[in-house]
Amino acid sequence: MLAESKMPLPLGGTSNHFRTETLRAVGGWDPFNVTEDADLGLRLYRLGYRSDVIVRQTLEDAPTTVRVWMAQRSRWFKGWLQTWLVLMRNPRRLTREMGLKAFCTFQLMIGGMLVSSLLHPLVIVFAGIGAYSMLEAPTGDIPAGMLSLFVIDMVNILGSYLVFLALGLSSMIEHEKRLIGRRWIAVPLYWLMTSVAAWQAVLELRSKPFVWNKTPHQPSNRKM
Repeated sequence: MLAESKMPLPLGGTSNHFRTETLRAVGGWDPFNVTEDADLGLRLYRLGYRSDVIVRQTLEDAPTTVRVWMAQRSRWFKGWLQTWLVLMRNPRRLTREMGLKAFCTFQLMIGGMLVSSLLHPLVIVFAGIGAYSMLEAPTGDIPAGMLSLFVIDMVNILGSYLVFLALGLSSMIEHEKRLIGRRWIAVPLYWLMTSVAAWQAVLELRSKPFVWNKTPHQPSNRKM
């Protein structure tokens, strides 16, 4: 969608193809950014280049332990935060280089992802407070405003999880969907773990900003 809309594309960690002269013209990889692919994708856009996608499946083994998964996600968040801070050193210049529409897309895509992950535990807190207030209220004496607010909160929370799940499933092949099975019910836990990784990234950005948490990928024995 981003490519078709000619919007900034932060690239991914696998199967990138570059014109060598273009890569050299924009300064190459940033050796200090731990998500150098995202940084490079946004830098290409700033300097007038556009990225596109090719429809070819790529396979890799995902992390198989919580420790490795957390290390990978915290590195991603740290790199995205690094990228956001670097680009936002001069917001006016960035807006001029990207254009207002692309600038707003960048804020939603990178900034929004960071903020939503960091603040996600508040969703659970608000839901808990609402449920507690409803339970503590005398039977038949629940204020209409409180009930309406609680219903709206729950619809938003559940709706967000369902949208997240739908976006993931829409890009999967049937084989991948079968492998997931009923694991989709763990989406709330997944988001809480994502929030922990985001907060870990914020702390690491100050203490060890350039440390690269390696992600060992253990080959799967499952037959494709």
